[in-house]
Amino acid sequence: MSTLRGVGVSPGRAAGPVMLVHDRLPEPAREPEPADPVAESARIHPAAQEVARHLRDRAANASGEARAVLEVTAAMATDPALLSAAEKAVVDRRLPAARAVFESAAQFADALAAAGGYLAERVRDVEDVRDRIIAELSGLAAVGVPTTTTPSVLISRDLAPADTADLDPEMVLALVTEEGGPTSHTAILARALGIPAVVAARGALAAGAAGARVDGSTGTVELLAESIEPAAAAHAENRWHGTGTTADGHAVKLLANVGSATDAAKALEAGAQGSGLFRTEFCFLDATTEPSEAQQRESYAAVLRPFAGKPVVVRTLDAGADKPLPFLDISAEPNPALGVRGLRVAFDRPELLDRQLAAIVAAAGDTGAEVSVMAPMVATPAEAAWFAERARAAGADRVGVMVETPAAALCAEQLLAEVDFASIGTNDLAQYTCAADRMTGALAALNDPWQPALLRLIALLGEASGTLGKPVGVCGEAAADPLLAGVLVGLGVSSLSMTSAALPAVGAALAEHSLADWQRAAQQAVTAPGAAQARDRARAALDG
Repeated sequence: MSTLRGVGVSPGRAAGPVMLVHDRLPEPAREPEPADPVAESARIHPAAQEVARHLRDRAANASGEARAVLEVTAAMATDPALLSAAEKAVVDRRLPAARAVFESAAQFADALAAAGGYLAERVRDVEDVRDRIIAELSGLAAVGVPTTTTPSVLISRDLAPADTADLDPEMVLALVTEEGGPTSHTAILARALGIPAVVAARGALAAGAAGARVDGSTGTVELLAESIEPAAAAHAENRWHGTGTTADGHAVKLLANVGSATDAAKALEAGAQGSGLFRTEFCFLDATTEPSEAQQRESYAAVLRPFAGKPVVVRTLDAGADKPLPFLDISAEPNPALGVRGLRVAFDRPELLDRQLAAIVAAAGDTGAEVSVMAPMVATPAEAAWFAERARAAGADRVGVMVETPAAALCAEQLLAEVDFASIGTNDLAQYTCAADRMTGALAALNDPWQPALLRLIALLGEASGTLGKPVGVCGEAAADPLLAGVLVGLGVSSLSMTSAALPAVGAALAEHSLADWQRAAQQAVTAPGAAQARDRARAALDG
């Protein structure tokens, strides 16, 4: 029928019959008015509780990122502000309960979208919760992925993270969405599950295809008029020997991103040589007051303990107006993605950082993990120096920073002079480099980690690493792309941290070519005019 080009967000190839996922309920009617508005409003809370109960049941059978997403969605379903607004709309405006939920959720979604950044990422969750509550109130089947007994390629306008979280990789061969971006929760979960995925494939639903072939590495979706037999590319586990090296023996640490003890166990099971990103904020998503130093120490130790004798990079709190944690009580900002977030939160309350650093150092001593600490959202060498001084005073042996802003990358040598290492957060670095909100589907191509401008900034860091002898790693989602991972190594990156499920494919791909081959591919990529050409040129350089 046709071939579409989207953004590949989870590598791998698969083909099979298509299952179209229609993820929206019809808009509820404003009439008839309820005969008893008080009784009608009283229906909302039980419906929301039932939705939350179902989501919590699913969370109990999940782990890692999937469990966290389902638990957060369950909490949103019973958000007091949302439910109160809907109940008030029934009583004051005499709206049916379903319509009141619809309009109240729209107000919340509009406010989050206007805030941008991390808060805008929650819009899809609000819409998901809205539809689930409306379905419960209306006696309709819940929206989302239908049950299937045939392995299929799912095609949807977009999938709610809660629907992606517990997809069965045996039954879902590949995932294609018309919207979304490379750093959306849906994309991250697809990588974690090892399901090939392409986002921003405009027109995929309208084509009405019966079959499809999907390449999650190139972002290509071939739509077919007839159904085809299910097929998936062989997994890379059989080709990976468990150690990160190029074909000529150049060592590359292959690490996992973690946020919980469950994640740590999965990382080691997948063969991770350690963790390049321990997201400490995942320990405190529901905390209404700052956890004590002892509580933090215990939470960190639970994640660090499985990594005894292995390297772990612990990131201090990455939170702010765009990534709200209740106990931080940060006021709203007109542009949260460019506001007080990450290390910037600590400038006005350094005692918060000092307590966290003390807890991290103590947890390292408790567990035997080889712990390094790094700060997020560092823009200048002076900020790096400020953090390094406090971290070393707390007893940290190895101190680094995350590079998420072009300013930090452009001052690579001066930045690295202040610390022991740097780790590149490609998700935010891409967003800030191209001035493109990473949750806006129409801008997904600008957030493609193959953008040459992004690769050139990474090259600056690689050069500074070689000059100063201080390592630079990548802990953004770009590390999970097997071809791009090798290009990053060719640019001078010495470690790659990713979702555990991506480790075998990345390890196998690295071992197929020498360091010189990867350097040649990297040079072709950074000089390309666009992301698609960068990918194609890198592959051609290796094939040649």
